[in-house]
Amino acid sequence: MYSIECVAMLLAGGQGSRLGALTKEIAKPAVPFGGKYRIIDFPLSNCSNSGIYTVGVLTQYRPLELNTYIGSGQPWDMDRLRGGAFVLPPYVKGKTGEWYKGTANAIYQNIPFIEQFNPEYVLVLSGDHIYKMDYRRMLKAHKEKGADATIAVFNVPIEDASRYGIMSADESGRIYDFAEKPKKPKSTTASMGVYIFSWQVLKKYLIADEENENSTKDFGKDVIPAMLNDGLNMFAYSFDGYWKDVGTVYSLWEANMDLLGTVPLLNLYDTNWRIYSRNDGLPGHYISPKAKIKNCCISEGCKVFGTVEHSVLFSGAVVEEGAVVKNSIVLPYSVIKKGAIIDKAVVSNNCVIGENAVIGSDQPNIPHVKNSMCTNGITLIGDKVNIGNNVRVGREMMIEHDILGGGCDE
Repeated sequence: MYSIECVAMLLAGGQGSRLGALTKEIAKPAVPFGGKYRIIDFPLSNCSNSGIYTVGVLTQYRPLELNTYIGSGQPWDMDRLRGGAFVLPPYVKGKTGEWYKGTANAIYQNIPFIEQFNPEYVLVLSGDHIYKMDYRRMLKAHKEKGADATIAVFNVPIEDASRYGIMSADESGRIYDFAEKPKKPKSTTASMGVYIFSWQVLKKYLIADEENENSTKDFGKDVIPAMLNDGLNMFAYSFDGYWKDVGTVYSLWEANMDLLGTVPLLNLYDTNWRIYSRNDGLPGHYISPKAKIKNCCISEGCKVFGTVEHSVLFSGAVVEEGAVVKNSIVLPYSVIKKGAIIDKAVVSNNCVIGENAVIGSDQPNIPHVKNSMCTNGITLIGDKVNIGNNVRVGREMMIEHDILGGGCDE
């Protein structure tokens, strides 16, 4: 048996229900991002850039597109004889089988996969965050401190702290308190969902957690508190780069907007830390001489004849003459027809927005029923939806069906 120092386990089975129509047919890690990427490209690229080439990708909800996308792992340099990228869905063992019951149970069910590589350390990652991180530095800190577990942490605003696992640590970084999504957080130090464990320690706690009938089989709710209660060496690893949990329509929109500007908050043009993807390989985008473009990210295969401002256009999107797209995301192969106006919206894949239609209208001509998933004035148009000519769709609506006239059938 050969040994690999560190194996990564990437949790990519989440449904992402707060993303509404965007995850109706695909898992959250497969959601497009930044013109040519998928969310899962970020942790996979981080692993590749960090020299970690053995990655188990744990899938569950709507796995087909994600499984196909990952393939052999070639775009991330993971098509290897030793190690590589492995898609790990739940499977039947003998006459029984079960879905992953939680993040800890998902790793527990794959103990045999991990054991075949005889690792010293296991890196556990979430597949639904946008960030660039060198895991080698975190692993070095884990070794230097003789840690049993190291948790990457990020400082968040106090008003957002109750959305995360919150911990307190002393000056050396040793964690002495942890609470999963507390109503009254004691600090603003949030877990990023990035963990490094010494494998033999983690294996012991996974087995014990599985045998505990009262456990929810979750790292944040069960395994980490159990380790802390037993006095294990647990340390926080502070991360001060860009990190975004894109679990809502607004946060996904916001992360795409962070790509724009003279000095973007998230730089995808850094050749020293590339984000790799399996993209469509379309021809270069075309910008008409009459087009007006300001502060935008335009991907390959796009055709722009109208006005696009402070927006992100994905592969193959078309903005016809006289159309205006502002503060918006337009996903692959959607067409914005002549005279249409898109303002602060997310338009999903293969949509057609009719001539002189308005998405994000302050004076809609269809019933303006707000959707709780669409906040901060954002409108969401689902996959393959056709919006008819002259139709005006109000703000904070989620449209999942064609609207060819002045009414809404939702």
